Amino acid sequence: MSKRDLAIDLFKSFKTGHSKKFRTSAPVVQKERKDNGDPELISDLVSNLIQERDWKSGIAEGTLYTTWPSIVGSDIAAHTTPLSILDGVLTVQTSSTAWATQLTMVSNELLATIQKSASGALVESLVFIGPHAPNWKKGIRTIRGARGPRDTYG
Repeated sequence: MSKRDLAIDLFKSFKTGHSKKFRTSAPVVQKERKDNGDPELISDLVSNLIQERDWKSGIAEGTLYTTWPSIVGSDIAAHTTPLSILDGVLTVQTSSTAWATQLTMVSNELLATIQKSASGALVESLVFIGPHAPNWKKGIRTIRGARGPRDTYG
């Protein structure tokens, strides 16, 4: 059977609705929609979707990232960036080690503010890290003992 014949058979099967022999996965089961003729509010549909798929904590975490300046204040937000939430630990990168030290001292008050503002984010503790040190590694492969890009023309 040539590619052309296969394409013609495929087209005919889709045209007639007999695509079962080409289907590789199980058919998708769709819930029956109540059809009362009235349109539904999009906010109700989105709320139902969030509830059905259990996305509340993910939405709360996203809200924490997007509203970070209003939660912690503009002064702190200017020097911090929330990086990740893993197992209830919010990791925050600061602009300097001095900021990391100062925020570690007031972490209990900051944690209470975060838990009040983004209650569904499940933040149980805070970790503050300083800025990243410069890294001379370029790419995924490196040679031990080499000096990085400075060792190129040696």
